[in-house]
Amino acid sequence: MTRLARGFVAALLFVLALPAIAAAAPLTDNDNQWLPSSDGATWTYQWSDDTYAPALTREQYKLDSRTGTAFKLTWTTQDQGNQEGHVAAAGEIDFNRTDSGLVNTSWASTPPPSEFPVLCAQASRCGNSLAGTWFMVIWGTRSPVLQEPLLRGTEWSTTGGADSDVSSQNRLLETEIVKVPAFPDGVAAVKVESDVTQAGALGDPYGSGVRTVWWVHGVGPVRVLFRHTRGETTQSELISTNLAPRPAPDPTNYLPVKSGQTAVFRWTNDEHLKRPSVQRFTAAAVDRGSARIDVASRSGPIKVAGSYLYANRLSGFTGLASSTQVATKVKFPALGPRTQPRSRRRHFNTPYDLMNYGFNPVLPAYPKPGDYWKSEAGSRDFSVYGVEGWSKIRGVQTIRTPAGRFKALLVESRLTQKGFPFGSGKRLMWFAPSKGLVRLDFRHRDGSVSRVERLR
Repeated sequence: MTRLARGFVAALLFVLALPAIAAAAPLTDNDNQWLPSSDGATWTYQWSDDTYAPALTREQYKLDSRTGTAFKLTWTTQDQGNQEGHVAAAGEIDFNRTDSGLVNTSWASTPPPSEFPVLCAQASRCGNSLAGTWFMVIWGTRSPVLQEPLLRGTEWSTTGGADSDVSSQNRLLETEIVKVPAFPDGVAAVKVESDVTQAGALGDPYGSGVRTVWWVHGVGPVRVLFRHTRGETTQSELISTNLAPRPAPDPTNYLPVKSGQTAVFRWTNDEHLKRPSVQRFTAAAVDRGSARIDVASRSGPIKVAGSYLYANRLSGFTGLASSTQVATKVKFPALGPRTQPRSRRRHFNTPYDLMNYGFNPVLPAYPKPGDYWKSEAGSRDFSVYGVEGWSKIRGVQTIRTPAGRFKALLVESRLTQKGFPFGSGKRLMWFAPSKGLVRLDFRHRDGSVSRVERLR
């Protein structure tokens, strides 16, 4: 076997019981994934290219090995009932499930037929190919192949190819019923569309185009369609598998972050901030589930400018860091913890400070009523905040704010910062689908109440 490439990448509460919806599985669950690594798993695909490989080629993939969250698939076209003119091939491809999604770590295979366009700057020792189903899926999309959590509005950019010389812009579209030979009666699949670009290769018009992949939870890709820039079409369908579809995680996005998105909040405290502070938040940079959100004051006694960094992963929507510059005469009670010097103690200067306070995550991935998480002694968050407590999703509640009427996910938190009553109390937060935070109430143990409401 000739190696093509080996790359590595480093106020009524109610709960709706929706069918075909599941929570996120742990990375060590081999079965309940967008690409399972189940014992004995097999997939048989049939693909063709209308210009360079018009004869249908069947290829069978199977799980070869697995170590922790990493696994290897091997494939062959031998003994698959292929007719004359098919593309004969065999190879292996490696994956790892990570907190940010499925990652392709390496591959090796027989080279593509000589009549295919050369997808490198020179013909010799070219490590790129589109002659096969999984080559189409990972083309320009290796890290991650599929970003998770997979929520409505998910977009990400990444690269691929043997030398990371292929780029892609990827977006989650709607879920639809797709019929393929493996599921002739139809199966629910999420649709991911990618704009793929290659520049500098001899065949870069063929290496560029629009690719669509239909993913079925518990199975993997069931259909791939690649419309190349210069007019060719390559496509693949799942012919058979010994895997069965599984309920997909709920794609509702309760904390969407999209570049250029803005939100305006009004914050008051009935004892310490009677004149409202109005602040505007703007998503300034978003990519691969990470985001920088800038804040600027609009009106009120707190003049603030700064940024917050977040990561949306399978471990949840997590605050990473913040930096703000503040000018105000407002005197809030002190916050701890005493283990930190006064110069490093956090302050409540913005609604996001109130939202982030205590411990991560702000929300778990694929949040649902009943989810529960708590602070952990010895963690980074505990060293920063010194807060003991827990958070729980209570359900969905209809709530009104100046921004509108929402059916919002209600998160209750009980927080204790020893020796600091203003940093202790009961916090309620409401997150609306495709909107994000719409209201926050913090009943501090000093007797005061902070309220944040979304204005738009």
